[in-house]
Amino acid sequence: MKAATVTESIFICFLLLHGFVEALNCTSPSPESLFNALEKELFPKKLIRPVKSFSDPLNITISITVVGILGVDEKGQTLSIFIWQVLEWEIEGLSWDEEKCGTNRVSVPREKLWSPDVNIAEFMDEDTSPPTPYVYIFNDGIVFDDKPVRVVSSCRLGIYTFPFDIQNCSLTFGPYIHFDTDIRMIQGNTAADMLKESQDVIETNGEWQLIDIKVDPHTLVLPGANYSQIIYYVVLRRRPTLYVVNLLIPSCFLITVDLFSFLLPPQSVDRSSFKMTLILGYTVFLLIMNDLLPVTGETTPLINVFFSISLALMVASLLETVFITNIQFSSSQYGTLPNWLNILVLRYLAVIVCLPPKKKKSVNNFSHINSISVKQLHNISDDKPLEKPALDQQPVLDELKKLSRNLLSIRIQVDKHFQGSETSQEWYMVGIIVDRLLFGLYLVFIIISFVTILCIWTLSNYA
Repeated sequence: MKAATVTESIFICFLLLHGFVEALNCTSPSPESLFNALEKELFPKKLIRPVKSFSDPLNITISITVVGILGVDEKGQTLSIFIWQVLEWEIEGLSWDEEKCGTNRVSVPREKLWSPDVNIAEFMDEDTSPPTPYVYIFNDGIVFDDKPVRVVSSCRLGIYTFPFDIQNCSLTFGPYIHFDTDIRMIQGNTAADMLKESQDVIETNGEWQLIDIKVDPHTLVLPGANYSQIIYYVVLRRRPTLYVVNLLIPSCFLITVDLFSFLLPPQSVDRSSFKMTLILGYTVFLLIMNDLLPVTGETTPLINVFFSISLALMVASLLETVFITNIQFSSSQYGTLPNWLNILVLRYLAVIVCLPPKKKKSVNNFSHINSISVKQLHNISDDKPLEKPALDQQPVLDELKKLSRNLLSIRIQVDKHFQGSETSQEWYMVGIIVDRLLFGLYLVFIIISFVTILCIWTLSNYA
């Protein structure tokens, strides 16, 4: 045991003095010669970090390329993407002559070399990408490790502006156990180069579009230890065409139909039945398209507010129709229109809704008879002869009195009928004016609500 310890100490001191490995000497420019040299000088040291001194940090250069966007799970708050991960590091002291060994690079099995424990901090599932068993070693000692990685990472998704949302998910690359004094993460390609390469090679053309990649070198500070990290921010934009065509446009069509239903005359068409059918159709539409909506998290998506407002407007439109129909068809049960309501609605609100009040019809010259009461009718028709008529004129006078009483009774009934028709006409005009006023308020509220939602969608994307 003591002899082994002494041997290891001597070996470590030798490495510290002469570097991790020496330059390779190839007997011939053949793969066998180069492999034998690597087998002798490099492969036995795969358990040791390839630096001259333990105090020297090893620089790991990293670059990524996004190959595919597999999906975004709003409920699980996860992002699934497929990337190419490129790591580069230098084996200190390793080199060989290209002419003597026959090549400037060679692929060797991954398990023959020391590999850094670089992983992604946001990993939420096992990497199921196909394994890559080889890495490249260049004649200047640079190791090139390029492998595919299927990343299922946690991501804080914001769905408030769905389907016009932009997601910014981070991928934090760094060593799992080595401190920043042992391994230092270095940025490879620039963010612009990685974005261009990713957009050129990306395979998926589905719901999500890659719009930007940002890089942020970072040091994780923990009690007693610091870790070097590289954070990549993958910015994705949802393609909203599917949701606009299947959700927003049909909803706007149904709201437009409900808006134009105010043009239906309630006195000749059952407008309430039409609006009720429209509400039922919209409810069935929302149930069918419910699978397209995201599962809500901390915030309610703005599109859900849009649908709620649309349904609330339809219900309010139905209630308004019931109210107007009750005024117009039940006016015979109401009394005379109150004076204050007559002035407020028929004089002022009629002007606001651009509906001048109708002029009252001229009354016949003999309309003053409606002031004759039933009691006066009996007084007029009493059998109180002023003069004693002749015997042959008595039957004629009795018939005239009966005829007079009948005519006055008919006139009183006609006056009551016209008075009731005039009251009904006034209530009918009140219904028309209120209906037009509520239609205007309905239209203004729709415009304000939809413009506000569109502005929020637009400003949220540019924030």
